[in-house]
Amino acid sequence: MNCLSKILFAVLLPLAVGGASPLFAENEGQDDLNQATEKKMAATTMDDLNEVIRLAESALQKGLDDSNKEFANKMLASTLTQRGASFAAAIFSTNPPDPGWPQYRQRALADLEKGLKLDPKQPQALMLVVQMNVLPQGDLKRAKEAAGQAVEAAGDDAMLKAKALVLRATLEKNLEKRLPDMNEAVRLARDDAGIVRARGMLLADLGKNEEALADIVKSIELAPDNVGAYELKSLILARMKKFDEAVAAIEKVREKLPDSPLPLLQRAQIHNQQGKRDEAIDDLAKAYEKDIGNVAILLMRSSIHFDKGDKPKALADADECLRLRPNNPEATRYRALLLAEMDRLDEAVAALQNLIDRDPKENVQSVFTLAQLYVTKKKSAKALEVYDKYAANYPENGELLRGRGDAYLNLGKQAEAVADYEKAYKVMPKDSGLLNNFAWVLATSTDDKLRNGKRAVELATQACELTGYKLPHILSTLAAAYAETGDFENARKWAGKAVEIGLKDQDEELKKELESYKQNKPWRELLSEEPPKDK
Repeated sequence: MNCLSKILFAVLLPLAVGGASPLFAENEGQDDLNQATEKKMAATTMDDLNEVIRLAESALQKGLDDSNKEFANKMLASTLTQRGASFAAAIFSTNPPDPGWPQYRQRALADLEKGLKLDPKQPQALMLVVQMNVLPQGDLKRAKEAAGQAVEAAGDDAMLKAKALVLRATLEKNLEKRLPDMNEAVRLARDDAGIVRARGMLLADLGKNEEALADIVKSIELAPDNVGAYELKSLILARMKKFDEAVAAIEKVREKLPDSPLPLLQRAQIHNQQGKRDEAIDDLAKAYEKDIGNVAILLMRSSIHFDKGDKPKALADADECLRLRPNNPEATRYRALLLAEMDRLDEAVAALQNLIDRDPKENVQSVFTLAQLYVTKKKSAKALEVYDKYAANYPENGELLRGRGDAYLNLGKQAEAVADYEKAYKVMPKDSGLLNNFAWVLATSTDDKLRNGKRAVELATQACELTGYKLPHILSTLAAAYAETGDFENARKWAGKAVEIGLKDQDEELKKELESYKQNKPWRELLSEEPPKDK
């Protein structure tokens, strides 16, 4: 046997006795891979995708050489992503969503995450992972991680990267910190109306109205038929007190949506801001004709009737709300406040108590409303009874703790007020009303042990920053805090500014405080059923 014959014999012998050569074994899955490839090219249904996944997994299990294995993994990853995207789309395909949407989310994430293990650099799959996890009971930590990975995976694809940046920005709680991602997204996709509009919305939320308006106008130029852009334009113009332009913008929406009550609602709000209450009420009447039974329209109209001084009409609209939606919590609370303003306190209390008794643990807002109603009517002792009765149900509710602190303060129980303010501060450290009242008692208490001028300055400064140094009663608190530290120069400065911008009913008290600081005397106050400074 010559040399060549020996080589052929060595290769063919295993086949003759039923064995398999390693050379062929490593590509045993080739046939399945070929079928998977054909199926993938023609796939149109979920069954087609299932079969592609089955064949690709079978091919990998049977064995493939390195190049085919890489190809099979890529195809399997993309098909898993495609199937995951189909499950994700099913969540949003009906309105309201299918009750079984959590199962769709679970199946979508299983496919998406499996696909990403095979091929981590799939920006669209990563963005879907974000969208699935921002739904209720999702994993927000994973959402943030996936958003960052999507930005990186997008590489040089400007549009994909821009969309990933927008998605990452929305997961950032701090609005200012969202801006760099949004700016970069607009730079990458300056001709995409949706992305430009998204930055405009963020700028509006940040109070940067001129910049926001520029973005919204640009987005309209890019997509003239987008109704939402005109609504945003109108809203921003109204904030800028450019009411005629705001109305003109909302008229564009009316042209595009003649049967919708929404543009009429927005125009009513603009007219109300202008003080044109009759026009606002007329708009709301027209809106109601287009959407009979809409409780939100009735509540808005009721509030405008009340502002006009027409309490009977305001109450009639509130009554109609409850006829349409018996025991509706929002309407019940609103009607109770109306009754209290009409000196029908017993009826107001009964309505709120009835709502609370149905389910005390689920009606925290009604508990707060009832207590605040007593505070407003200078019945803080009754308010404390409400808080004491229900506080155990909401041990860490900052709003209730702050409310009870206010009630204690009104009754001259300053130590108890400070204790509640301290607890509330841990829960809501950026509530300007809480910061103001907390600072006030620390600066002006008649109890030497309670006063803390340095901390009062810190809290009052935070309150001023949150309100743009525009509220006279908070400037007054900052002045009192500085006076407690012995810094009467700053006390006079801020007290003077409070006097400058204060309302007539505040004028006398603010001037008294300023006069005290001119004499280098700190302010002292012990309330006795008088409402707190932060009315």
